[in-house]
Amino acid sequence: MQYITVFITVPDKKEGQRIIRALLDKRIIACCNMIDNVESYFWWKNKKEKAKESLLIAKTRKGLFGKLVSVVKKNHSYEIPEIIALPILKGYKPYLDWIKKETT
Repeated sequence: MQYITVFITVPDKKEGQRIIRALLDKRIIACCNMIDNVESYFWWKNKKEKAKESLLIAKTRKGLFGKLVSVVKKNHSYEIPEIIALPILKGYKPYLDWIKKETT
């Protein structure tokens, strides 16, 4: 079984909570952390931009990434949302077993 951590930036806490609820309700993720007041600096449409955002850190199985992307895109206000998956190379076995149990 392969597990991933997914980073998703959102414009505000309210949108982040909506996305988290949708992912949890569909059992696509086992859990998600939200970090508020993240300062993001980026290029957008040939201009340097700065924004206050919230960062979601979701834990799930690699096989559910496609479903996760679909749910995020449906509930996200950005034209191109950040959805980046990183592999969990190692983890506490009971925690990884819990991720497996809580996701479909």
